[in-house]
Amino acid sequence: MARRSPPAPVGLDVADARIQLVEQIRRVPKAPPTIDLQSYVGSPVPVLGLSVPQLRRILKDFWRAHRDLDEKSVNALARALWPGQTFEEKIVAIGLLSQYEKVLGDASWALTDGWVDEATGWGLSDSLAAGPVAGMVRSKPARFRAILRWTRATNLWRRRASTYALHRYVRAKELDRPFQLLEKLLRDREFWVQRAVGTWLRECWKVDRKRTEKFLVSHIQRGLPPVVVSVATERASKAFRARLRRMNTWKRAPKR
Repeated sequence: MARRSPPAPVGLDVADARIQLVEQIRRVPKAPPTIDLQSYVGSPVPVLGLSVPQLRRILKDFWRAHRDLDEKSVNALARALWPGQTFEEKIVAIGLLSQYEKVLGDASWALTDGWVDEATGWGLSDSLAAGPVAGMVRSKPARFRAILRWTRATNLWRRRASTYALHRYVRAKELDRPFQLLEKLLRDREFWVQRAVGTWLRECWKVDRKRTEKFLVSHIQRGLPPVVVSVATERASKAFRARLRRMNTWKRAPKR
């Protein structure tokens, strides 16, 4: 038996709101792409090519017209947008949750958790994890245990998402949890996970250089993927980068 959609919350016509947002997305003037945008962001659906400011304007205008939506309404509209036929519809679904961050709760957490494996490609994955997921993890620290479990997921995009979900902790200069999680992924064999680990170690370096360098030195002798080291140390001294390269014992995984 087909599952029935939950009833629309009182106060918001979800179907009408979705139609209006999709129409706005499709009406926005778009510059001709110079690259294959769908391949670039790894999107599972076509990319129209809206800019970040254009998407933000759509979300801001919607918020101004609907300032007082509750969690059920926000979730219902985001859920309606997520299966959309374009990358931008999915990005607006994610952005909608971020726009109404103050009302998000456990139902929103369950909703986004269900999207993590579907958010393939760095464009969707990073937007979801560094946006509403990171906000909800920081607002309720018990959820950190959930993203720790994501580091053991078979889906590489869930593992990558666990690193971007650290965003708020790193920005708040609270590095205990980020180091705890990143340590579990230091030797992941997937490039997109390795690069994400390097990215968030670099962000940790910006907050606490000495602690991050100590962390890298303590792990380098067991071997670290070169992309982790190169991205993590982008702002470090040439001498420190050269030192890590000399110490690194990482061996490339054999081809299957």
